[in-house]
Amino acid sequence: MANHLPIESIMRSGVPVHCPPEMPLNRAARLMADHGCSSIVVMDDKVPVGIWTEHDALLVDFSDPDSLHCPIADVMSAPVATITTGTSIAEAAMRFRQEHRRHFLVTDSQDRIAGILSQSDIAMNQGLEPYLRLREVHSALGQNPLMLRGELKLSAAARKMHETHHDAALIICDDHGPGVLTERDVLHFIGNYPGDTPVSDLASRPLQTIGLNEPLIRARDLLLEKRIRHLGVTSQEGELIGLLGFSDLIAGAEHMYLEDLRATLEQRDAALAQSRRHLQLAERVIESSLEGIIITDPGLKIQFVNPAFTQLTGYQPEEVIDHTPAILSSGRHDSAFYREMWETLSLTGRWRGEIWNRRKGGELYLELLTITAIRDDDGKVTHYAGLFTDITQHRLNEERIRQLAYYDALTGLPNRRLLEDRLQHGIRHAHRKQQMLAVMFVDLDHFKAVNDIHGHAAGDHLLTEIAARLQSCLREDDTLARLGGDEFIVLLPELDNSEHATRIARRLIDANARPYRCGDALLRVGSSIGISLYPLDGETAESLMEAADEAMYQAKAAGRNQFRLSGLEPDNNQAQPVATPLPRA
Repeated sequence: MANHLPIESIMRSGVPVHCPPEMPLNRAARLMADHGCSSIVVMDDKVPVGIWTEHDALLVDFSDPDSLHCPIADVMSAPVATITTGTSIAEAAMRFRQEHRRHFLVTDSQDRIAGILSQSDIAMNQGLEPYLRLREVHSALGQNPLMLRGELKLSAAARKMHETHHDAALIICDDHGPGVLTERDVLHFIGNYPGDTPVSDLASRPLQTIGLNEPLIRARDLLLEKRIRHLGVTSQEGELIGLLGFSDLIAGAEHMYLEDLRATLEQRDAALAQSRRHLQLAERVIESSLEGIIITDPGLKIQFVNPAFTQLTGYQPEEVIDHTPAILSSGRHDSAFYREMWETLSLTGRWRGEIWNRRKGGELYLELLTITAIRDDDGKVTHYAGLFTDITQHRLNEERIRQLAYYDALTGLPNRRLLEDRLQHGIRHAHRKQQMLAVMFVDLDHFKAVNDIHGHAAGDHLLTEIAARLQSCLREDDTLARLGGDEFIVLLPELDNSEHATRIARRLIDANARPYRCGDALLRVGSSIGISLYPLDGETAESLMEAADEAMYQAKAAGRNQFRLSGLEPDNNQAQPVATPLPRA
């Protein structure tokens, strides 16, 4: 993608993520996080009146929780900086640097919204690759990296980042190792307020690093591959000396690629005018491109496809020539989706976005598609050109990363991280509704004997069976999580009294007491359960987990395969003991 092309070729087309002026700041932040975007446009009756970005999130006073609920109109930037369609990528890059901006609202010649362009869009433009290949990390590294101690509070850290114009800070912690705090992290904390806590507890770890003398193209590839925005930079001695982000990649590139662009265009124009060899070369590039290419006439009948099209869709050229691209339709998009696509294409001459299509064999796939209207000298559309890449695996990888981050790999149950999020949410909800909440610590009795006698494979199989059986005893809104080993946690929200928790405990013990089939063996394990109640046994996630854990050990001490309520003496604690023999074949 060359830098003389207009910004429409790389921007996100259509109306950007937006909200009304009266929307509370924390809701707007969650909306941005849900869409994975770095800015939100504030619109009043479909008219853009302001913009609020990740960088603006640094101005929020985290020491005052009420500030997170103010209307976004109180903190937005106005007016919205705009750039018009037809502006070249090179010119847009220059404006980003000169005006110290990170976003432009893109409008057409009639001041209608055509999309939004971010600094990251420029960074991912392939026109930067010559510069990135020729330069090393130290040439783009800032002189004064922001390094903050882990004990600094979130409010102070955000204020320091804004005052020093840094989009990220290195967090130095003696106990946990270095981490990074970014503007996107701060945005997440507005939508999910963690309190004005020390940044050592909030920093992202582990910190991905790159050497000072490695090529910038390696840094760019790492940022895209890891889906992160910053890399730690290490010296030849391995010392952490700074941070490198997308903005650093762009900062020194404008002059070089503008000069290269000018020379390249002159050489190309002369060569195309004098020699057919270069036309043949361009045809070979299209033929060997890894992107699928499809060209239609103005009536949308396909006239040309390249080999990558066949590889990606399964259709041979003769099977699609003179047909319309509807032959690829997945049926997943409604008429409104295609209507908006063609409205954008008609207004701007380009459309770029994600779309589901179907291969010849019937398999659905997700593609990133760019459609461009080709016009003659009189401005009449003569062809439409579509370039697309299969991003199905990329999306699956994103989902897998999310699954690994929040769910137990063996049982598929929520892990400790997701449980803590749900418990924090449940406590806040219970506080507002004046209701009770129960945390149940479930530890399996004699599970170690299963591993010792039958092996770890049998133990893993048994854990999945136990997870399914315990889950069947719970309500839809209850949470069953696995902490690891043979320890499970049950979260019961919205309780009117403790009797519901004890009934569930008895049900879990009875269900788990039934034998499990593992190959030719019948295995039996019991359950020792400790129960803590909000707010009787604690008002924080940590105190409730500790109380449930302590009650579980009381249940084990009392003979196993029963439950105990936290805070009650053993004589006052109801239990349901069940005889539990050791695992046997």
